[in-house]
Amino acid sequence: MEMDFDKIKAENNQTDDFSHADFYDVDALLTEEHKLIRSSVRDWVKREISPIIDACCQEAVFPKHIVPQLGEIGCFGPQIPAEYGGGGLDYISYGLAMQELERGDSGIRSTASVQGSLVMHPINVFGSEEQKKKYLPKLASGKMLGSFGLTEPNHGSDPGSMETNFKEDGDHVILNGAKMWISNAPFCDVAVVWAKNESGKVQGLIVERGMEGFSTPTTHKKWSLRASATGELVFDNVRVPKENILPGVVGLKGPLTCLNSARYGISWGAIGAAMDCFHTAVKYAKERHQFGKPIGGFQLQQKKLSEMYTEITKAQLLAWRLGTLMNEGKATPSQISMAKRNNVEIALNIARESRQILGGMGISGDYPIMRHMANLESVITYEGTHDIHLLILGMEITGENAFV
Repeated sequence: MEMDFDKIKAENNQTDDFSHADFYDVDALLTEEHKLIRSSVRDWVKREISPIIDACCQEAVFPKHIVPQLGEIGCFGPQIPAEYGGGGLDYISYGLAMQELERGDSGIRSTASVQGSLVMHPINVFGSEEQKKKYLPKLASGKMLGSFGLTEPNHGSDPGSMETNFKEDGDHVILNGAKMWISNAPFCDVAVVWAKNESGKVQGLIVERGMEGFSTPTTHKKWSLRASATGELVFDNVRVPKENILPGVVGLKGPLTCLNSARYGISWGAIGAAMDCFHTAVKYAKERHQFGKPIGGFQLQQKKLSEMYTEITKAQLLAWRLGTLMNEGKATPSQISMAKRNNVEIALNIARESRQILGGMGISGDYPIMRHMANLESVITYEGTHDIHLLILGMEITGENAFV
């Protein structure tokens, strides 16, 4: 479906007056560069996303015209070295950018997360110099859109059991299998795909649109991430040049390393969704009158808002400390799991409580809460489910592997 986004923006008379919650002065922990990056992405979201996102969600349309714009504002791989087109920024900068994008919509942040953490990151870390020069600058600018193929129809939390595989054929390999629930798939130009070689070892391949036998059917009937492009990656005897195999890693370490980077971004992004719901709930509680006074003057509403503010503050400190550890190269997978699980959970709970404060208006597209709530139901599942992250942390605590 084609949409006239200029007309939608012109007709939208709602003002995005968002300002972030910061009860513990976390801003004092940020550099001026961090604040500038956050401000630039926030301004872009207010200008380009807020006026159109409800219409996109209602009609289940991905606003693909924003892809080059995301490249222009540096949201594709900001942590990738500048020599390959990235921003060369630190992990806190990356986190703040994801926070602002998800404040706009989880699907928009997903587009950037997949591009930067799941496509550009593995090429940068595990790719050859030729692969880096060929793909990274175009991905960073938004001239190319990428997707990441790990989850399969029969294998989600257990990627080691994947069935997608490839066999050697001269200077090429023959790739067969399918991946599903893939963000960006319907419009992707390239896909970083994880498959088993003839020895049963997992390797990454860069598959390009146009390769015969490669198709990307769209996933329909979603109640969540409706403004995000989701689909499948299907491989029917696809001939992939061997030069497209990522040479720097063999085994599940490859995709799991990518997931750690993406989960880190999600731990910041979820805070953006939580803050948007909180901002909306506070504003509504001050303006909505019942029984002769604003509903914000009643104890139960103040209880809800106070608990939200507390959880947002805790999540901010958790994300900031994790970002510091990432910058120092000290963050562990279990620390990333804790932040991803906690921050998405509190965001979903805040969305639900905010919806109650707005009463019936909470389900209306005039407010962002129900959209955030539905989106977060996906975010709490993808990149490792809520329960899987509990088990990752449980293994860290006890030394016992509950997965086997």
